[in-house]
This record gives sequence, C-alpha cells and structure tokens, in this order.
Amino acid sequence: MRVLIIDAQGGGVGRYLVAMIKQRLPQIEITAVGTNSTATTAMLKAGADHAATGENAVVVCCRKADVIIGPVGIVIADSLYGEITPAMAKAVGQSLAKRILIPINHCDNMIVGVPDLNIGKLAQQAVAILEELDG
Repeated sequence: MRVLIIDAQGGGVGRYLVAMIKQRLPQIEITAVGTNSTATTAMLKAGADHAATGENAVVVCCRKADVIIGPVGIVIADSLYGEITPAMAKAVGQSLAKRILIPINHCDNMIVGVPDLNIGKLAQQAVAILEELDG
C-alpha cells in the first residue's frame, strides 16, 4: 500500500502521522510531501520512505497514492495560511486514492460535529482507519 502524507507549515501533523504509521504499520510505504521544505524535512526525519516539496509534487504523488492522509485543509484551496494552492486541493480531491482527513479546526475552517481533540488522538484515529484499509 502506498500512502501519501501531505502537510504544510511546520510539518508537525505529518511528522506525528509518519512516526505512528512506521511504528504500527512498518510495511507501509510512505511518501511525504510538504508544501514547504520545513514540513517535508520534519516528515522525512520521522521516517518517511520518500519525500518531496511543493505543488507539482502534490499533484504527481496524488496520482500514485492508494491512500492520502493530511489535515482537512489539503482539500480546501488557499487553506493552511495560503499554502494549499487550488491545484493541490484539486489533485487531492480528484485522486482515486482513499482520503483520511484530519479534522483540525483552524484557518477559518470549522468542522461541525467533530470534537476538538489533540493531534495525538486524531493521529491515532487516522492510523486506526489505515490499519482497517491495510487489513
């Protein structure tokens, strides 16, 4: 299974996801794509198998992934303080991959009906869904 993790800003969400997936599902091939080099570096240090940075990397990697994981903002153009371009959001949204979106309420995008959990609990839930898909 090829998993694509997309993150922005400092890459903290992505770093946490990569580390948890590598611990619980070491057979999973992870490609980490950051919208900037800081996010990419954080995910690479956490153990991603492959890494790239920027808009074109998101577009290309979305075509090859079986599962895409990231904050919900990756499907909303101009979110994450403007780091998600319309082309990135479109690539994620049109990908044939399954999407596991982390409901992080910030950048003026609020998700109703979802408790405001810390990143640890959100990542655990995301990895549990990935385990079901891998099962």
